[in-house]
Amino acid sequence: MQEPQTYHQTIKPYYFSNQFYTLESTPPTCNNATHSSASSASISSNRSPFSPQLHHSSDNNTYEVVGPECDIDHSPSFNRILEIAPQMDLKQLLVACAETISYSDGKMAVSTFEALLRILEKRVSVCGDPLQRLGAYMLEGLRARLLSSGSIIYKKLKCREPTSSELMSYMQVLYEICPYYKFAYISANVVIEEAMQNEKRIHIIDFQIAQGSQWVSFIQDISCRPGGPPCVRITGVDDSESAHARGGGLDLVGRRLAQVAESCGVHFEFNGAAMSENEVELCNNLEIRNGEALAVSFPYVLHHIPDESVSTLNQRDRLLRLVKGLSPKVLTLAEQESNTNTSTFLQRFYETLDYYTNMFESIDAARSREDRQRINAEEHCVAKDVVNIIACEGDDRVERHELFGKWKLRLTMAGFTQMPLSSSVSDSIRVMLGGYSWNYRVVEGNGALYLAWKNRALVTASAWR
Repeated sequence: MQEPQTYHQTIKPYYFSNQFYTLESTPPTCNNATHSSASSASISSNRSPFSPQLHHSSDNNTYEVVGPECDIDHSPSFNRILEIAPQMDLKQLLVACAETISYSDGKMAVSTFEALLRILEKRVSVCGDPLQRLGAYMLEGLRARLLSSGSIIYKKLKCREPTSSELMSYMQVLYEICPYYKFAYISANVVIEEAMQNEKRIHIIDFQIAQGSQWVSFIQDISCRPGGPPCVRITGVDDSESAHARGGGLDLVGRRLAQVAESCGVHFEFNGAAMSENEVELCNNLEIRNGEALAVSFPYVLHHIPDESVSTLNQRDRLLRLVKGLSPKVLTLAEQESNTNTSTFLQRFYETLDYYTNMFESIDAARSREDRQRINAEEHCVAKDVVNIIACEGDDRVERHELFGKWKLRLTMAGFTQMPLSSSVSDSIRVMLGGYSWNYRVVEGNGALYLAWKNRALVTASAWR
């Protein structure tokens, strides 16, 4: 598969056409944000038609978004915005709100934005179609951003949690109706099993152990190894906030996995490291032992760790270097294929609108729009991420996704080498996808595995050593 050319090291997402690609060439323009016009999922043709910041180039059939950060002064006509707002579709209205709030230093911009919000409130619903549901949460993010209360609202969303049993049930709903977590867990398990096929003592460090569900099937599979199973030790690194969903600490995870291992005849140990990823140190609770083959798993967790754009400490790269110093035999990475880390607010908004529209569509295919469990799962497991991306900045913005090309660069600079994925990995994922909508696609590219909804890549899995 031939990769398209790239210029200026610009990493762009992530659409599939007849030929899979993850990079596209883009000219260096001020605050440039382009999308593939060939994809119906792209929002480029749905941005607000009034905005003088939006320019169409007939030469390359792309849109350039020139935001307020540029030297060019193109303040929008707010009266014209309000005049045509009632005729806008929902996507155009959401973009109009975002573009208006980017000029929120003026009273006219604020009053225009508030008027747009009143129109928007009548168009969105948590039990509507995918865009209406997403729009309801994006509206809250925009309002919070205007009021400079993004971090407050985000923290309230986190605190306004249901009981542990309720939250667990919502997480389970999301786990079952979408294949994203299974994609991460299955791909990592196959990679680790293959890397450890001749090892007698295995140590796995999971940097987001959650409920430990990933390792139930791993223990069951490895118990069938010819010649007998190896000794397995798992260290679960976990933020204390996750204890609420479990209704207890990491000891609950350890006991559950120990019971599974005992039933399978696998010698098992569990080490719970109740700390955030930012607190991990070489000698802090990881209990590295000589004679054990080490595997490290990062399932949808590295994007929460601040990088150089947040702090000079650059905890993201620091952790990768720390893990490299442990000399793991294999490292597995699963991340969302989205770019919300260092982009400007408007670029981040466009990306969030596009990415989560596809995710909400995939959820829509599995549960009815009136399903209360689906509504609760979206509200408690997805909405707070959307609000955080839109409303928060600095340390308060913890949802900082990067595209696979950027992760590849970070891991390479930390000293890792990418490992090719065997056909067993993609075969296992395709078997799993047999129970889901045919609109899901799995494609190999750039040495990684991409899971897409229709033509939009949503998550990636890769392996390193």
